Amino acid sequence: MTRRGRVVQPTAGGPGSVPRALRVIAALACLLWCATAVATPRVVTLDWGIAQNLIALGVAPIGVGQVAGYRSWVAGPPLPSDTREIGLRSQPNMELLAQLDPDRIFITELYAGQAQRLSSIAPVSSVDVYFSDGDVWDNTLAAVTKLGRLVDRDKAAKALIARTRRQIARQADRVPADTRPLLMLQFVDESHVRVYGSGSLVVATARRMGLDNAWHGATTRWGMAMVPISRLADINDARVIVMGPVPVGVADKIADNRVWQALPAVRQAPPVFIPAVWSFGGLPSATRFAHLIADALTRAPDTGPGWPRARPTP
Repeated sequence: MTRRGRVVQPTAGGPGSVPRALRVIAALACLLWCATAVATPRVVTLDWGIAQNLIALGVAPIGVGQVAGYRSWVAGPPLPSDTREIGLRSQPNMELLAQLDPDRIFITELYAGQAQRLSSIAPVSSVDVYFSDGDVWDNTLAAVTKLGRLVDRDKAAKALIARTRRQIARQADRVPADTRPLLMLQFVDESHVRVYGSGSLVVATARRMGLDNAWHGATTRWGMAMVPISRLADINDARVIVMGPVPVGVADKIADNRVWQALPAVRQAPPVFIPAVWSFGGLPSATRFAHLIADALTRAPDTGPGWPRARPTP
């Protein structure tokens, strides 16, 4: 049997010293990796805002309530294709949850009534923004920090917060200095809108872009008010921002709605349309809103009075 000659690397330290050194380096690298590597936890959430924050932290949930609704209303970041539908957010499929065998289930205080039932499957953690005292922006940052701690992604949470601040500041630099206060709303039907004010994430984001808010009326816990269109008639100095999705048929009906057409804010400038932003969401929603608003305001579309005809895609 022919013996294979040994290959010796020439070094100043003598034969075999480099292979030994490499083995030592490799062993140290392995120890370092083993000490710092963190397994990705298997988590489920009923809340879309928590879901988007988790994805941004690198911990995609294995199950989310009402997946189709997330894709329509939240849009981004997208859920992985293998994310399981666990049923209604308010009434999840307990049998499926048991089969998924998650390490942790995340809820907000809105779903607190489900906590005891869910705890029979996995530990339940509530990460909330709107049922907490204090400023909505501060609460949103605190929620991301808490999530990062619970899924062992503290550094990722800090990075997400820093990245969000940078991106919002970058978009703020693009906004025209003479932009009127924003009247941000979503259509419920051809006669009613949700209008966003103090306490909402979109208004908090707009403020960090140097933009004023035109709605100073009362709002709910979630920073919005559902009002008839006629309630907007007293707002004179504003730029209307219509946030999607728009209910089926409303776009056509509003074009002939005399009350809408007579609104001072509508008569002054064409309303700006932006795709869906989950206004009850996390930091990815804030970033998405900042990008969409900056794009829309710098594009200055000539869409005609009363309704934007050219609708940008998400």
